[in-house]
Amino acid sequence: MSVNLAGALLMMASMACFVLNDTLLKMTGGAVPLFQLLFVRSVITCGLIFATKGRLGALHFAIKRRDWVIMLVRAVTEVTISYFFLTALFNMPLANLTAILQGVPLAVTLASAVILREAVGWRRSLAIAVGFCGVLLIVRPGAEGFNIWSIYAVIAMLGVTLRDLVTRQLSPDVPSMTVTLVTAVTVMVGAGLASLSTPWVPIAGASWALIVASAFCILGGYYFSIQVMRSGDVSFTAPFRYSGLVWALILGWFVFGEWPHVLTLIGAAIVVGTGVFSFYRERRVSGIR
Repeated sequence: MSVNLAGALLMMASMACFVLNDTLLKMTGGAVPLFQLLFVRSVITCGLIFATKGRLGALHFAIKRRDWVIMLVRAVTEVTISYFFLTALFNMPLANLTAILQGVPLAVTLASAVILREAVGWRRSLAIAVGFCGVLLIVRPGAEGFNIWSIYAVIAMLGVTLRDLVTRQLSPDVPSMTVTLVTAVTVMVGAGLASLSTPWVPIAGASWALIVASAFCILGGYYFSIQVMRSGDVSFTAPFRYSGLVWALILGWFVFGEWPHVLTLIGAAIVVGTGVFSFYRERRVSGIR
């Protein structure tokens, strides 16, 4: 198996884990308050990270102050993403939410050009504009399908974009598992403090099973996404991120009986198509635009 093929398989595995995690949390049906749910899952995730120490990669804290600041900014961003994403998840179809998040690669490309001053040719700029039109088809502002939860999903997408841009600023010697642990601990602390504002509820056995399973899926998603960065060319493996939409369509249909509106499917196809084209152009020009 070639390195690029292994990277593509790892990317698809990470997307499957993340979407399965979303499905498991959505299956709790709101039986557990959001912040209590986040806190409990984060505690389990932290425990799993310590239990697998040394198996998923290095875990140490001898890190420069600059990288600590970046990790904390990234972690706080993750707390914000978790709130908006999970709130949207409990109130809209899984595939619709996942389709909106497919705009992240295009948003990262646009932000890299505007904020980081990276060169982006006219073809990729046009692809970003067309991809944005695809996102508008998914959220359909002004149409009957548009609501506050669509806005929450867009905010989550922007948060993921910011998180990815911040992550790119980390030094190469910072262990991925340390970043993962800092993120999980920050989410745990933030959710724990926020949960004090609402009464806690007893967690039924079925909900416990779903939460524990989701913690394993999150760890699997982290593990595979870490391995992706060490396997193959990013420009080759990145388009396989869109496999998450396929998983969301399948699980949304079989588990929740949800099937997106035809405009959502068209918009998702546009976003995926323009995203793949952008990565194709990146490989084709090899950094020359």
